[in-house]
Amino acid sequence: MLLHRCWTHRISVAPVGIRVRCYSSVNNHGITLDQPIQSYISRSSDPYINLSIEHHLLQKSSPDSSILFLYVNRPSIILGRNQNPWLEVNLGLLNAATTNPGSPSRIENEPPGLGDVDLVRRRSGGGTVFHDGGNVNWSVISPAAAFTRDKHAEMVTRALRSLGVQRSRVNERHDIVLDQGTSSQSATWGADNDTHTTPWQSDCIRPLKVSGSAYKLTRARALHHGTALLNSPNLHVIPSYLRSPAKKYIKGRSVDSVSSPVGNILLNNEEFIENVQREFGVLYSGAGEPVVLGEECLEIENVKKGHAELSSLEWTYMQTPQFIFSDLPLKPEQKEGEIDYSDAKFRLDVRYGAVTGCQLKTKGATTQQSDRLLQLLEKRNLHEIKDWETVFAEAGADSKEAVEMAIWVQSMLSIPS
Repeated sequence: MLLHRCWTHRISVAPVGIRVRCYSSVNNHGITLDQPIQSYISRSSDPYINLSIEHHLLQKSSPDSSILFLYVNRPSIILGRNQNPWLEVNLGLLNAATTNPGSPSRIENEPPGLGDVDLVRRRSGGGTVFHDGGNVNWSVISPAAAFTRDKHAEMVTRALRSLGVQRSRVNERHDIVLDQGTSSQSATWGADNDTHTTPWQSDCIRPLKVSGSAYKLTRARALHHGTALLNSPNLHVIPSYLRSPAKKYIKGRSVDSVSSPVGNILLNNEEFIENVQREFGVLYSGAGEPVVLGEECLEIENVKKGHAELSSLEWTYMQTPQFIFSDLPLKPEQKEGEIDYSDAKFRLDVRYGAVTGCQLKTKGATTQQSDRLLQLLEKRNLHEIKDWETVFAEAGADSKEAVEMAIWVQSMLSIPS
């Protein structure tokens, strides 16, 4: 976490080697929405603030303008707009480090030391990603008419190659990867070549993903933002956070993340920022000096409103597309309509984060207990159900099998306190 703190400190006084413009206007704090070319860097590590500033720039900037926005978030998990947090994230870990070591709710073998990790649902599509101080997020907002899904990934790849990262390229999913094969090519290869190929591509060794992309398109504007795994200290624990224990028991209509092997590029934040800034200037014929933004942008009404929405539990959990949770382990290739739930001992139907149906068929459970359980749960928000044993007990489902089922459901669907 020292790396993260160093970033926050440096960016607040301007990164080494990067000239910035600082403003103190109470109205816009340096955001010039009508300028044709704009460039900003955030000194804040708050993901809710940074994503709200980004959305403000998308909504309010001139339709003909092109904007670069760079920011680094504290440890946080960022969901895609149409994703299911119970499916994508091990929610019980998000504040695991603050749990008393002797507490029965503490999860065995949980990753230590990160403290609280934010869970944020962004407004763009795509998959779930983990942010921390060794990951720089880049965002380009541009006119929709000239947008392509590779354009800005290619821009970042050129920045990486100018820093000697010649193995970098844009793959068919518009992500940036580092090829891991062997080649006799010179180490200087790639500065001016096709950003979609390298001599190190291999059919046998998968490349490492170092930058994923997500998009939000409107009639006039296009937002393309991505990550850049530069020097994250948390690569060894990220899989624990992004592996939900409930994954194989949930089927629904959300967009699932695509898992890929990841790695660090091994650059520092400042040199990456400086080179992306330069390539943005080349692509859009001059970006000028970046403006530093931060928490003071919450004084902008649109940013304040966006921050309140993103940080609400309603936005985080109740935007979830409908899904079914049951005790039946599902095969990945099974579609929702092809699954036979008649053998399920427990089934929960959830729509936009609220329970719409429930069925209990454990040994000894009666129809009356199942109906009572549905009555207790129907229309309740799933994220607000803290104690499943109590709910089962209130329904009269207190047999040994029912209690074991309640404990299992608690372990699958628990969320941060």
